[in-house]
Amino acid sequence: MSASTEKNSSFGCEHYKRKCSLVAPCCGRTYPCRICHNDEEDHELDRKHVEEVVCGDEKCKKRQMIQKTCQECGIIFGNYFCSVCRLFDDVDKQQFHCDGCGICRIGGKDNYFHCIKCDVCLHNNLKEKHKCVEKASRNNCPVCLEDLHTSREECSVLPCGHLLHRQCMHNMLKSCNFGCAVCGQSMVDMKTVWEQMDDEIESTPMPDEYKDLHVQILCKDCHKESKVLFHVVGLKCKECGSYNSCRAAEPNDEKEESR
Repeated sequence: MSASTEKNSSFGCEHYKRKCSLVAPCCGRTYPCRICHNDEEDHELDRKHVEEVVCGDEKCKKRQMIQKTCQECGIIFGNYFCSVCRLFDDVDKQQFHCDGCGICRIGGKDNYFHCIKCDVCLHNNLKEKHKCVEKASRNNCPVCLEDLHTSREECSVLPCGHLLHRQCMHNMLKSCNFGCAVCGQSMVDMKTVWEQMDDEIESTPMPDEYKDLHVQILCKDCHKESKVLFHVVGLKCKECGSYNSCRAAEPNDEKEESR
């Protein structure tokens, strides 16, 4: 590493490498980035309202209007600069600004498309291959409750169309929670698990008083109701073969309750 590169690596903070600090219009204080500000203050910094920066060069420290290059010493504040998001970054993350999202994304503009209905940028491999949910990203992650749309954490689009942080999804699967935290539909292909449950049910006969007992169920995967044989291991959907089901009211019970 050259001396100049080593010196430049000291600029910025743990979140961003940049050669300037932001002047927060809300409190007038100077912070390396909005995340550093939000961690210290009892309010959040609206990045788009930032109008001034302070040069990070020790000999300069010029306070000036938002721009990519210092008007005093000529230092470049960030190789990537977005005047809309007030974002400076010296690390190449293939950043790009999405007008639809209204913020900067990473990963390369050519690799993503903006889904108007979901209101979020999705990878090209999901184009016409995902279930749209109206403004799916404009919610908090159902697991950690942090905002999804502006999150710096990678998100996963589930088969049901709901979004959650990828790490939150992994943590759920590690805990044997395979159903979407919003609607309960299976987050991954459960075919192998269902086959194992078939084998377990076949090798575990029910007592005589239960072997002919039928119950009404609702499948969380295909969303259809069916009447199936009761078993303590699981209740298998007649429509799709999923065991991701729950008990439902008997049709006759519903009629009697309405009388």
